[in-house]
Amino acid sequence: MSGTLVDSSVLLDISTQDPTWFEWSATALAAAVRTGPVLVNPIVYAEVSVGYDRVEDLERALPAEIFQRSPLPYVAGFLAGKAFVDYRRRGGTRTSTLPDFFIGAHAAVSELGLLTRDAARYRTYFPTVQVIAPE
Repeated sequence: MSGTLVDSSVLLDISTQDPTWFEWSATALAAAVRTGPVLVNPIVYAEVSVGYDRVEDLERALPAEIFQRSPLPYVAGFLAGKAFVDYRRRGGTRTSTLPDFFIGAHAAVSELGLLTRDAARYRTYFPTVQVIAPE
């Protein structure tokens, strides 16, 4: 594992001080920062941006010296599409968000851990990814 991709669920828990998940997410993120690089990709960045009015505020919330920006590899797009097709064949709803599949595929092809609290889909469709999630 060459770092940890942080899912928007964790970042949103922290920025909104979610009463249920704030403590777990903050502790897990701090542990990830201590053990190696933490990364966000454009999809996570976009999902977190909905809570901010200005890009400067988002940049302060996700400082580049802590959160490395990682572009989404094109091969991850291919893997995300295949995983999404598998999901649909298994009966997944159309309303499910394709961004989760891009995030999981990015972690898979880049050999990154994935810090999230929404582990089930990632574990099902990206079994090679080391998922860091609540038990």
